[in-house]
Amino acid sequence: DCLVDCVMRWWAVVHDRCAHITTLVINLDNGPENQSRRTQCRRRMVDFAHHTGLTVRLASYPPYQSKDNPIERCWGILENHWNGARLDSVDAVIQLATTMTWQGKRPVVELVTTTYQTGVQLTKDAMQMVETQLQRLPGLDKWFVDIVPTSSTILAT
Repeated sequence: DCLVDCVMRWWAVVHDRCAHITTLVINLDNGPENQSRRTQCRRRMVDFAHHTGLTVRLASYPPYQSKDNPIERCWGILENHWNGARLDSVDAVIQLATTMTWQGKRPVVELVTTTYQTGVQLTKDAMQMVETQLQRLPGLDKWFVDIVPTSSTILAT
């Protein structure tokens, strides 16, 4: 839920300047929060795609492929930037995160204070409905999933 809520907030901010974008590729690590078994994440991403009219490609990287994953490279830069600093408060973490650079750019850092329920699971029937909205890439079906909204499912924004 947190991942999708953050993507939704980000899209609301950049939508006007990115109106020409029709496909959003989201690189995911293979962490438990966004694995394909996490049915709540998939359902929420389907809802996001239909709400925005964007095709959403979820690109998951296999385990032990961190050298190929830009997310992991960014985390490595952050870890080097922290370089043993005391992370003893939320303010310290935010300060360090906002002062790092990656590929010449500083990140946008936002504190999320929402408490999210863990372990949310869909019923098998509900997950089957979600699966009908997913297009898996042949040969890479475990790692690449497209969510293509249909005109009848796009909600007014």
